Amino acid sequence: MDIINSKKFRIFLLAVLDICCVAFSSLCALTLRFDVSSIPDQYFQGVIKSMPIYFVIVITVMAMFKLYNRVWTYASISEVFSILKASVAIEVFFVCYHVFAQVSMPRSYFPLSFGIMTVLFVCIRFTKVVLKSINNSNVRKNKINNRIMVIGAGAAAAILIKEFKMRDAGSEVICAIDDNKNKRNKYILGVPIVGNRRDIAYNLEKYNIDEIIIAIPSADINNTKEIIKICQETQKPVKILPAVSKSLTSSLTKEVRPVKYEDLLGREPIKVDYEGIGDFINNKTVLVTGGGGSIGSELCRQIVSYGPEKLIIFDIYENNAYDVQMEIERHFPYANISVLIGSVRDFDRMEAVFKKYKPQIVYHAAAHKHVPLMEKSPNEAIKNNCLGTLNVVKLSEKYKVENFVLISTDKAVRPTNVMGATKRICEMIVQMYAKKSENTRYAAVRFGNVLGSNGSVIPLFLKQIEEGGPVTVTHKDITRFFMTIPEAVSLVLQASLFAEGGEIFVLDMGRPVKIYELAENLIRIKGFRPNQDIKIEITGLRPGEKLFEELLMDEEGLKKTENNMIHIGKPIEFDEEKFLQKLDILIKTSFENSIRIKELTEEICETYTITDN
Repeated sequence: MDIINSKKFRIFLLAVLDICCVAFSSLCALTLRFDVSSIPDQYFQGVIKSMPIYFVIVITVMAMFKLYNRVWTYASISEVFSILKASVAIEVFFVCYHVFAQVSMPRSYFPLSFGIMTVLFVCIRFTKVVLKSINNSNVRKNKINNRIMVIGAGAAAAILIKEFKMRDAGSEVICAIDDNKNKRNKYILGVPIVGNRRDIAYNLEKYNIDEIIIAIPSADINNTKEIIKICQETQKPVKILPAVSKSLTSSLTKEVRPVKYEDLLGREPIKVDYEGIGDFINNKTVLVTGGGGSIGSELCRQIVSYGPEKLIIFDIYENNAYDVQMEIERHFPYANISVLIGSVRDFDRMEAVFKKYKPQIVYHAAAHKHVPLMEKSPNEAIKNNCLGTLNVVKLSEKYKVENFVLISTDKAVRPTNVMGATKRICEMIVQMYAKKSENTRYAAVRFGNVLGSNGSVIPLFLKQIEEGGPVTVTHKDITRFFMTIPEAVSLVLQASLFAEGGEIFVLDMGRPVKIYELAENLIRIKGFRPNQDIKIEITGLRPGEKLFEELLMDEEGLKKTENNMIHIGKPIEFDEEKFLQKLDILIKTSFENSIRIKELTEEICETYTITDN
């Protein structure tokens, strides 16, 4: 057995078979030219006499073309071309030999022998490939338990199909869909292209499809959304190949993932000046308050990737802060980070941090953000949001921080709840200090809801779906702006570069999303039918909640920046002296836990309207 499997034996066997091919093709060419019984003796004798020379020529040329040193199990079209070139060379040598040795043969002998010899060479070398392919095909037919439809018939789809064919797993691409009319009824790597997006449902049933993979990474958002919606209506599992950022030499099947709600946001990918952000943060000491929260933790993740001199993560909730610390230390083991526990309400604690670490950049993300809870505990919203921001702003000025950025919210625009009103007051604090500061560039960044953040509706909806429903929506017409956490944070960092002092940066959140439609899409993504498998229940607006959010007040106006996703709202003028007096009263009253806190908030934030819903 070892002898049969040895390399020398395989080369010897292949050489013997090549010799047999030449002998057979030579005699066969004469037979085709003449009847077997009427082959002229001089031609027959000429072939027999030439055989030793033929054998030497064949083995020498085949060795020169390295056709004895290849792994034929994985042979492809390139090996066929090598065989063809070798056959041409062999035939040229044959002709030269017959001319110089004056061994005459009929003219038709040479093309006939060449054709037969080439076919035999290919057959010998590809027999194993064909047999293996037939065997694999039979095995796969018996093993297939996941029949796939691929949406798209381009380069990405071709790579996916090839990878599925090479794998021994029980998945196979059965058919493809493409909107290009010219591809209709054609094949891609043996897979039929059976129609366009309108034919998806029909072909799912026809080909008994188990799973759909959307493989159009270059498609625009609107097309992707429409295709996802069509696929979700079929009640089959839907996966997507997102925009390919990695080299196509890596496995695309590993990039395929289930459809996420982010795929339906309706906005093109955000472009960020990473080099500019890197220059801004590199070798600086950066403080992130609320560093354990949804936005704060993502700020920490992105900041540490730009190589700060030191990152200070400050949060009152130790569990979240610890989780962020462990994550960063895992992925950035050489990063210089300090995790500190404390409250932004505590001026002395905050001053100790500023005095010891002397941060150059401060991102103030610490805040109470949950609207209904703050309606029930408005005094706490004032203490944490207003007093906390005032403390950090004062200390930034005192310790000559270079840049201070407040994380604000769209709920600060014409607020109907205490949380939004407190964030508007925070913006006013920042704008007031920006005017008189000689050391610090103060700015605020305002954006809407972020997907997956603490308090976001999406985790709540997913939990309700998991429990079998109902999914609760406060109003059928309620809308919100949405952005992914990494998107929002990358734009916050980008806005830092543009800060000159006092700006309110407004992030382009795309189109507002109907929460009812969001619920429907999440139910479909999980493989259920809205209001059939999972009910959607309307519960009524909660305290302080409004039907739609705004990112800008009419009087603020907009100014463009270098990034078309970031705009600057014109600051609204206000009487700073009166503002400070009222702010002092508001904060003192909050510690008395007064029931008048909402009225006092309305006095200082004139755009705030108290609601009783």
